[in-house]
Amino acid sequence: MCGIIGYTGHREALPILLGGLSALEYRGYDSAGVALVGDGICTVKRKGRISALREALATVELPTACCGIGHTRWATHGAPSDGNAHPHGTARLALVHNGIIENDGEIEAFLRQRGCDFVSETDTERAALLIDRFYGESGGDPVAAIFSAVAMLRGAYAFGVVFADFPERIYAIRQDNPLIVATTAQGSLIASDIPALLAYTKEYYRPDDGVLAELTPRGVRFLDAAGNTVTPRSERVDFDVTAAQKGGFPHFMLKEIYEEPVALCRTVRHYLGADGLPRFEENGLDASFFSRFARVHIVACGTAMHAGLIGRYVLEKLAHLPAFVEIASEFYCREPLLHSDDLVILLSQSGETADTLAALRYAKKKGVSTLAIVNVVGSSVAREADAVLYTPAGPEIAVASTKAYSVQCALLHLLAVRFALCRGQLTKEEARRICDTLVEQMPQRVEQVLARAKQIERCAGMLQSAEHLFYIGRGVDFSLCTEGSLKLKEISYIHSEAYAAGELKHGTISLIEQGTPVVAVVTADHLAEKMLSAIREVRARGARVLLIVTEEIAARLALPCDDMIRLPAADVLCAPFTAATVLQLLAYHVAAGKGLDVDKPRNLAKSVTVE
Repeated sequence: MCGIIGYTGHREALPILLGGLSALEYRGYDSAGVALVGDGICTVKRKGRISALREALATVELPTACCGIGHTRWATHGAPSDGNAHPHGTARLALVHNGIIENDGEIEAFLRQRGCDFVSETDTERAALLIDRFYGESGGDPVAAIFSAVAMLRGAYAFGVVFADFPERIYAIRQDNPLIVATTAQGSLIASDIPALLAYTKEYYRPDDGVLAELTPRGVRFLDAAGNTVTPRSERVDFDVTAAQKGGFPHFMLKEIYEEPVALCRTVRHYLGADGLPRFEENGLDASFFSRFARVHIVACGTAMHAGLIGRYVLEKLAHLPAFVEIASEFYCREPLLHSDDLVILLSQSGETADTLAALRYAKKKGVSTLAIVNVVGSSVAREADAVLYTPAGPEIAVASTKAYSVQCALLHLLAVRFALCRGQLTKEEARRICDTLVEQMPQRVEQVLARAKQIERCAGMLQSAEHLFYIGRGVDFSLCTEGSLKLKEISYIHSEAYAAGELKHGTISLIEQGTPVVAVVTADHLAEKMLSAIREVRARGARVLLIVTEEIAARLALPCDDMIRLPAADVLCAPFTAATVLQLLAYHVAAGKGLDVDKPRNLAKSVTVE
């Protein structure tokens, strides 16, 4: 949830730290801080965004330091404040932390019994003081101190630590939270995520849980708890720094929406064989894999879970394979009954989502096959699942996910086709026609939606002043409504809810009053007449209806509405993708029209790495 950065090398550290924090600000922006190591440790931190930290730094006499750590915070323990901001520590050390220490109460009691006082409400300060105590007891050995401290901790964390006695060193260790390490000719770096390092290198290491990295300007060594040297596998990112920049767009979110046609085409082509059919053998998924399952559980959080709803629809429609969609945090908490012929598919853009990771571990403990669909190569979910499929969407910086959702849906379509072939539900000719539609027609239709952005922006004006609004749909359209509603509430702060249109009369319609906006999504031709009834019901109570409808349905059926966005004529398989892009643009223009920070909505972070 937070972002950490560290640098030690031959250049001034502060500009590198601030640049890295800016690249990580999507992970949290309640407060920010840096610790520079020169003649002692100089720590500066402020509540608010990195701009507030820059202002504070301008008022302080800073040492010239070539080593330091930085942090941008999403608050978990303690409210956003100067005192709770990171780094935390003592005169001997400073620490930055991403994660949650679950037994911080025990650690606090342990330290209080030994005379420690605290100046913040954070679990991070407890971890820093614990390391400091062991540092003193070890006679000033950073490695021994850190390993002794983490042996007492429970939870998920990634630490970066600097010591005044070792002004050229950074120590870093992780447990169930992301951390990457890189070395360059200019020095060595740690970070929570790849964008912070792209200006310096594409090569990096992702150390295993419990492995300590010791960074110096000359390189890095990795140690296990027994003091043995270990060597993590080097990884390479396949995009460059320009992919993590706005490229002339006012916001990352808008840029990422406009990248959807290319991302969709790239994803589908990546998994199609020369015969035009889905091929997953390179990922270890042969015909026997797709033939052995009786049920599928799709497990995810937030937007990825909504992509799972689309996946359920196509798995059942094309493959006749029973599919269930589970909220990850509920999946492992309710301990569902799983069978040996079940497959658990885990969706996560970052591959570091804590609840999804916990659900994965629960499924593996039960002996069930697991398949991860993630966007980040080498992430925790990818490494721990039995098999992994990567979505080549490129980096997604905006907190509100858009293109990652769309490519997850596309990959789930391809999986459904492969299951259908192996289960005898589609012929090769039928499957090939579906894949042709996905690779040729679908990206083109999404481009046509983007060409109608001005009309969508105009329609957004109908929603900007609302305090409450509703999204309604049936079948796959209801699944789309759940994502459209989430997008709007995430970035515009308007209370919105998605309802199955048939459920309105079972209670929700009591909330409809004069002027209440209702967004109705109608892409399923066989359900259009039923949607007509629902639209009439809400309009009879004074609702103002914005209709998102396919051109085919609009041409044959007069659906009453106050405004309408027509989706380009296309194969029925394309409608969920074009409608999703409309809903994303609609939410974007509502929030942008209100002057809000679209990329960094309040109280949210991009990668939720705490349970």
